[in-house]
Amino acid sequence: MAPIPAQLSELQHEIEGYAKAYGLDCFTTIYELVDYRQMCEIAAYEGFPVRYPHWRFGMEYDRMMKSQTYGLSKIYELVINTDPCYAYLLEGNSLVDQKLVMSHVTGHCDFFKNNRFFAHTDRRMIDGMANHASRVRRHMDRQGVDPVESFIDVCNSLDNLIDPWVPFRATTPSSPTREPSVEVPINIGKLSTDRAYLDQYINPPEFIEEQRKRALEQREQAKKLPPRPERDVLGFLMMHAPLEPWEADVLGIIREEAYYFLPQRQTKIMNEGWATYWHSKIMTSKALRDDEVIDYAEAASGVTAMAPNQLNPYKIGVELYRDIEERWNKGKFGKQWDECDDQKAREEWDMKLQLGQSKIFEVRRHYNDVTFIDEFFTMEFCRRHRFFTFAENRRSGQLEIASREFKKIKDQMLQQLTNFGQPFIYVVDANYLNRGELLLAHRHEGVDLRIGYARETLKNLERIWRRPVAILTVIEDKPKRIRFDGTGIEISEETAAWRLA
Repeated sequence: MAPIPAQLSELQHEIEGYAKAYGLDCFTTIYELVDYRQMCEIAAYEGFPVRYPHWRFGMEYDRMMKSQTYGLSKIYELVINTDPCYAYLLEGNSLVDQKLVMSHVTGHCDFFKNNRFFAHTDRRMIDGMANHASRVRRHMDRQGVDPVESFIDVCNSLDNLIDPWVPFRATTPSSPTREPSVEVPINIGKLSTDRAYLDQYINPPEFIEEQRKRALEQREQAKKLPPRPERDVLGFLMMHAPLEPWEADVLGIIREEAYYFLPQRQTKIMNEGWATYWHSKIMTSKALRDDEVIDYAEAASGVTAMAPNQLNPYKIGVELYRDIEERWNKGKFGKQWDECDDQKAREEWDMKLQLGQSKIFEVRRHYNDVTFIDEFFTMEFCRRHRFFTFAENRRSGQLEIASREFKKIKDQMLQQLTNFGQPFIYVVDANYLNRGELLLAHRHEGVDLRIGYARETLKNLERIWRRPVAILTVIEDKPKRIRFDGTGIEISEETAAWRLA
C-alpha cells in the first residue's frame, strides 16, 4: 500500500472542504492507494489490513478475485469505522472515479462519527484486530492449527447470538446471583392482630399458603441460572461454559468483533444511502467538470441500479433521504398533512418551511434501518418507486409479483430488517431438568426456525457447553422442543409455547 500522490491529496482537500461547507462532520481520513489484488485482500478482511488467520478469509478473497476477473463486480471503495478513518483508493481509477469515491467516503465518515448506534464502537479497532490476530496465532502455536481453526468455525456459526442492546446498557450482563449459604426465613407478610380469634379471618389459611408458594417460587427463580432470559448467548457461554482458557479467549474475540460490526449491519440502508446522497450532492453541485459528467453518470448509475427482485440499500437509502428532505421543505408532515384527503391538494402542497436539510441530519443521528423504514417508508413513496412483494411460482419455479399492497410490502421489509430476518434466541435455563443441560428458547415473531440450521447450531452449542442442548420453538403452530445430546437430534412436543415474560 502506498500513500496517495500530490494530485489526489489536493483532491482530498477539495472534496473535504465541500463536505465541511455542507455541514458534514468527519473524522480525519487517511487514504491509501492499492492495486486490485490488495483491495481484494483488504475487502476479504472486511476492511482491515490484518485479521486472525482463518480459511474463510481466503475463500472470500478467491471469490472476489474471480468476480473481478470475469467482470461480475468491481470494488470502488473501502472505508472502516475508526478514528482516524482509513479508506482505500484503487490504482488505475480515473480522476472522476476518485472524486466519486472520496465524496462517498466523506458521507460514511460523517455517519460513523455521528450516528448513535456507532457511539459505543471501538474507534481503535484497527489495533484491536491486529491484537486479536496475534492472540489467535499464539493459540495456534500452542494448541495446533486444526483445533483452533475448528473452534473458530464453531464460534463463527454462533456470532449472531448476541444482544444488540448490550452496548447501550450501563454495564454488561453481570454474573448470576448465587444461592446464599444460609437460608433466609420466608416472610409471608401476615397482618397482625391482638385478637387471636380474628387471625383466621384476616389471614385465611389458603391465602397464607398461596403467599408461601409465591415466595418459594421467587426464591427458586433467584437461584435460577440465568435469573431471566438472556439474549446475549455468546456472553453467557463465556461466563458459564466449561471452556479451556484459550477457547474462552477465542470466543471473546469472536464476540467482540461481532459487536463491533453490529452497527454496520443495523444501519446498512441508512449508511449507504447517506454516503450516496452526499457523493451525488458534492459531485453534481461542486466537484464535477463539464467533461466529466458522462463518466460520473455511468459510474453513479451502477451504484444505484436495482433489479426487480433485489433490495439495493444505496438506492432505497438515497431516495428516502431525498423524500424526507422534500417533505420537510414543503411541510408534508404532521396532523394537517395526515388528515388531508384531497389528492390534488397533497400534490400541490408546499408550505415553504425549508426544514429538509436539518431533518435529514437529525435522522442520520438517531435512526437505524428498522426505525428509518418504519417511520419514513410511506405509501406515496412506495407507489412512486413501484415497490412490490414477490414469491416463487411453484409450477414454473420463477419469481413473480405477489402483491402491490403497501402494508404487505412494508411488513415484509421490516421483517427482513428486524434482527436481520433471523430468529430471536434466548438462554432460559443452564440446568435444565437438573441435569446441567442448556435450554434455549425461540421467541416466535413470524420467523420460523429452519430445522437444518437449528440442528447444526445445537451441535455447535453442545461443542461449547459439553452437555446436551435443547431449544423450545414453534413448528407448524405447535410447541416443540429440539434437543441434541451429542449423538443425535430429538424433536418432541411441548405442552405450551414458551413466552418471553
